[in-house]
This record gives sequence, structure tokens and C-alpha cells, in this order.
Amino acid sequence: MAFPPRIAVASHNPHKLREIARICAGWPVEWVTVRDDPQRFPEVEETGDTYLENASLKARAVAAALDLPALADDSGIEVDALGGAPGPRSARYAGEHATDEQNLKQLLRALKGVPAGGRTARYRCVAVLATPDGDRIHAEAECEGALIGTPRGTAGFGYDPAFVPAGWDVTMAELSDEQKDRISHRGRALRALAELMERDP
Repeated sequence: MAFPPRIAVASHNPHKLREIARICAGWPVEWVTVRDDPQRFPEVEETGDTYLENASLKARAVAAALDLPALADDSGIEVDALGGAPGPRSARYAGEHATDEQNLKQLLRALKGVPAGGRTARYRCVAVLATPDGDRIHAEAECEGALIGTPRGTAGFGYDPAFVPAGWDVTMAELSDEQKDRISHRGRALRALAELMERDP
């Protein structure tokens, strides 16, 4: 699947919209977001058991509603001491309508008593581009790291204030936008998706 002329971003999350706009700034496409046409962008319930299922649900729903190729991603944090949880339920870890702060507090409570060496984790992201006629491509990437007990930093969102990427001594929330986009799971997944489209001109 080559780059289409226009792509709708299947997200209502303003943090995610900003990150995607930065990461994909060089894509040769015109972007359409919920800000452009809020009435037609559906709210899609993430009922899948995997990142790929959830991203596909969102991309296909928006592609059908707007009759445009649609980009979606689903991502989460996987904590080894918790058997890979919260995973695809990361955005709802503390409940269906939980805030980022509530989710982070719930995760740190679950890790209480776990020593620093046992707090390894990774962010994972699956990015999907779906067309109105049902075609779909996807790419997956991860960012390894570990969780600290006291959140630091004000940038980023989600679990970023407690996640220290491997090879760094600062949290994801203390990185600049450029640094974060270079190493993040979302940045890597979206660049991999772009490479798939570049190979199919």
C-alpha cells in the first residue's frame, strides 16, 4: 500500500494527535483529524484483546465513516513483574474512565515492594493504516525500560513520568519531544509503517 493523498487520524486523544503530527510531519499526505470534522469521527470502543485488534477497530471504523484511509495505533505498557499487564488495557487500568494520573498511581501501587531490578517493562505500539475497502497494513515496535517509584517530569503523558527508557537516566516525561519521538514505541512503529508504504510506490 503506497502513501494515499489524504489520511484521517483515528484518535480523539489530543496528546496522541500531537505526537503523530510530529512523528509523521514528513509524510507526503494531507492529514484529517477530529478537529476538522468532529461530527463524522466515531468514538470506537476498544473491545479487542490485542493491540492489533484495537488499532484495526479504530482505523477501520474511521476509514468507513469518512471514506478515507485511516491511521490508528494502540499502545500500552507491559510490566514483567505483573506478567505483562496492563498491556492493551493500559488506558483503562484503573477503570474504564480513569485518568492518566489514576492509571499511573494504580500501576505504582501494584509494584509496591518490587525491587528496582524487578521493575523492567516496555512500551509497545501497533500502528495500522486501513482503507475504506478493507485493505490494512500494520507495524509494531517497542521501547524497553524500567519503572521508578516516584514519577518525574512534566512532558509526555500516560505512564511517561515513571518510565525510564533503557540506556537513559531520565524518565520519558523528562525527554524533549525530539528525543522521545526518536526512541519511543510510537515513533518506531510509525516510521516502520512509513517504510512499508515507501516500498510500494
